[in-house]
Amino acid sequence: MVTSVPRLVIAAPSSGSGKTTVATGLMAALASRGLAVSPHKTGPDYIDPGYHALATGRAGRNLDAYLCGPELVGPLFLHGARGCDIAVVEGVTGLYDGAAGEGELASTAQVAKLLRAPVVLVVDASSQSRSVAALVHGFVSWDPEVRVGGVILNKVASDRHEGLLREALDSVGVPVLGVLRRAPQVDVPSRHLGLVPVAERGSRAVDAVAAMAAQVSAGCDLEALVGLARGAGALSCAGWDAGEVLDSSPAPPPPAPGPGGSAPGPPFRPGRPRPHTPDGPKRVAVAGGAAFTFSYAEHSELLSAAGAEVVVFDPLRDEELPEGTDGLVIGGGFPEVYASELSANDGLRKSVAELALSGAPVAAECAGLLYLCRDLDGLPMCGVLDASARMSERLTLGYRDAVAVSDGALAVAGTRMRGHEFHRTVVEPGAGAAPAWGMRAPERRVEGFVERGVHASYLHTHWAAEPGVARRFVERCRTS
Repeated sequence: MVTSVPRLVIAAPSSGSGKTTVATGLMAALASRGLAVSPHKTGPDYIDPGYHALATGRAGRNLDAYLCGPELVGPLFLHGARGCDIAVVEGVTGLYDGAAGEGELASTAQVAKLLRAPVVLVVDASSQSRSVAALVHGFVSWDPEVRVGGVILNKVASDRHEGLLREALDSVGVPVLGVLRRAPQVDVPSRHLGLVPVAERGSRAVDAVAAMAAQVSAGCDLEALVGLARGAGALSCAGWDAGEVLDSSPAPPPPAPGPGGSAPGPPFRPGRPRPHTPDGPKRVAVAGGAAFTFSYAEHSELLSAAGAEVVVFDPLRDEELPEGTDGLVIGGGFPEVYASELSANDGLRKSVAELALSGAPVAAECAGLLYLCRDLDGLPMCGVLDASARMSERLTLGYRDAVAVSDGALAVAGTRMRGHEFHRTVVEPGAGAAPAWGMRAPERRVEGFVERGVHASYLHTHWAAEPGVARRFVERCRTS
């Protein structure tokens, strides 16, 4: 199958150059012209896709060659871009920066090559004039397989400054597709783990995206950018499909027996009982809201394809789990920011604890791990795990090569997955009697907890790389 979707990759020489402003503004500007825009983000980042979704009205999706493998970049891209007029891919860090010690793996450059997509380089020109030519020339010539189709100059001080920059770039032969002045209204506030997510900012996020769109519309040549996108090469792969990949993946091993060798206990049914439908879909509750914003769209799609009914709830507002919950997924986010509110929601904390104690499957990543602990910064949490969590000055960040240590709700021991850690918290102890993962790289250690049906750890994983974990989780819902 040969497929062609007009597409651009928005890259930069380094972080902080303005990629998110330009990519989000371009998405919103094109959407305002009536185009169906498919938003994508290179790398594991969860926050930028939230702004992309706000700009386009479609789910922001990640393209990560480390988490999912290079072979899935094209299929996942086509899955997200299905039915769209154009796609915009925001890069990560610098254009050629990838996973540490892995060459180009997971870099924006690698994704651009895999997608056969032209690159637009966003350059922070605030402290340079003629030197911009040397910088752009270096990025253009470094890898001949990366096609840099144009430059957008950001943070340009004045008309005179713009003239100097354009004159310098004439010798490089790369067209200037946009010039943006400094604009404080497009700035998005940051804190300890990056930008503040859309879900926390409400109307202020809407205003910021509108300002980005206005700035890009005024300062960039949208017709030239669309023309460049239409010159992307065809892709000779099919779009990823959750149902198809589950059908082709190996069947999951039978669920492990519960504590003491017995089968897991009966499921907890909070609220009014739902009519018993043994052959009906199992209900998987997925945490959302401002405190739990980190989730890959493909996870819910895989759960649905595996036969689950996915219901989103907000731990800051809902006082109990959704009626008839059979399994629970609590992804990443910022529980440390909302620790007081989460702790004050006694009803939901008890509901989560009862579900976990019943043996029902519970998958928790990072923020979810903290929420299941006994306490967070001294405030009571769900108490599912005999562990304590607290904020730390140390940032833990990076890709991980991991293997499942214990049979759990997501994977059997020996299952190898790649993941990503990103947090400024510490959980003590860091692993239970049955750890979740053994880290193979960059350091060897065990981490996380497997207890009853609970699988909790700091590791963020992308289930598209190992779709059987979703099917195993739903099977656990049926047998718990």
